[in-house]
Amino acid sequence: MSAETMFAEKRVELSPRRARRGPGERLRTALLVLAEGHGEVAHHQERGWASITFSGTRHTVQLVFAGDAAVEAGENFVAALPDHEFTLSGQLVADAAIISVEHSQLPEPRMLVECELLLLLDG
Repeated sequence: MSAETMFAEKRVELSPRRARRGPGERLRTALLVLAEGHGEVAHHQERGWASITFSGTRHTVQLVFAGDAAVEAGENFVAALPDHEFTLSGQLVADAAIISVEHSQLPEPRMLVECELLLLLDG
């Protein structure tokens, strides 16, 4: 057995790592699920937040619902958000509130919802 054979490197092909999704991305996904797949995130702002005992992030999110079915899903979203129990790994949703709702009818039914959520680090 040659030295080359004894000490040959074992080559292992690694699949590309999945990009880690941060809390903001996981929150957007959870909001879209709550919107029954009809909403679209128009804007998302994330700011750090801390108190003496907790730290986390405050998120302001605008969702657009366009079309009759989407506006109905948007109305359901507005009703459900404040009491919804989110499951976000490593995060606790301490507060979820609807800030504003705007409706328009032309050229098609459209609804713009702005909500604010406070996520705290869990653990």
